[in-house]
Amino acid sequence: MLSEEFIEYKRREFCKDIKCPNQIELNGLKEKTVEYEKVRKSCMTDCLFTTWQFHHWLIEKGYLIVRSTKRKVK
Repeated sequence: MLSEEFIEYKRREFCKDIKCPNQIELNGLKEKTVEYEKVRKSCMTDCLFTTWQFHHWLIEKGYLIVRSTKRKVK
């Protein structure tokens, strides 16, 4: 758990902030419909943006990437 002086990244915050066309489309669709799932799955496999862009967005927004020393990685 993070201390009170930190906030966690919210799901799709990057996508919403950069106004990703797929996110805009998702915003107009009802969750768990066939159309929504089709767009969502395309985001998981063929994102329009790179990890470099995401990583630098995180840095610009002041996010830190942290990992627990207590959590075991499989």
